[in-house]
Amino acid sequence: MARDLAGRVALVTGGASGIGAAVVRRLAGRGAMVSVVDVDGSAARALASEVGGRAAAVDVTDLDALAAVIRDTAAQTGRLDIVHLNAGVDGGQGGVSELDVARYRLTVGVNLDHVVAGTCVAAEQLRGSGGGTIVATASLAGLVAMPLDPIYTATKHAVVGYVRSAGVVLAAKGIRLCALCPGFADTPLIAGARDSLGGFPLLTAEEVADGFEALLAGAEPGQVWFVQPGRPAAPYRFRGVPGPATGEPPPDLVAG
Repeated sequence: MARDLAGRVALVTGGASGIGAAVVRRLAGRGAMVSVVDVDGSAARALASEVGGRAAAVDVTDLDALAAVIRDTAAQTGRLDIVHLNAGVDGGQGGVSELDVARYRLTVGVNLDHVVAGTCVAAEQLRGSGGGTIVATASLAGLVAMPLDPIYTATKHAVVGYVRSAGVVLAAKGIRLCALCPGFADTPLIAGARDSLGGFPLLTAEEVADGFEALLAGAEPGQVWFVQPGRPAAPYRFRGVPGPATGEPPPDLVAG
């Protein structure tokens, strides 16, 4: 694999397993020094040792700790170029008749809060390196309804909306913010739901990492890329919203 990221520094949350681990190995294989951030410190250290990177045990719902590890990575290495905000959890409940508030807060904290807070801090550090890329792992559930897990779906829709909006703002500052929306992937995240998928084709973590690489090579700011089995990863094309019957709003107010 071409080592075209030599001298670059990357950070991946949820980086010790599943999609995160596949992306860590892919980035390291291209020459980047990768900081593996995960709530499982032992697994993070093992993978960092394998790829010659750094490791940090961080619960991404602790936003101060998340900010600290992003800043520390930039400070200790002298730069930061790529940040993959990948950590995620499922909803863990139905969320339509009864609500476990603690579990709800955890899901929102991991899936959404860590993306927003992580983007704010990462953008600051990337600007210090002359620009860079932030990728948030959303999900196909950020583009379509997923009745199996409405709370998870809500958080991923929110990530997609945030990336599409914030991506425009950050582009003017030399930061490319994008989202990756894989379909069902055979990772620990779906372990409890695998039997309910009825033989639905699953992605491998490596296929999602392929999509990450394609996004890294060709995405425009604010784009949302889907990854589906048997298809090349590509930007999702959103339909425009019809304007008022009395006249179209200014172009910058129309979501395309």
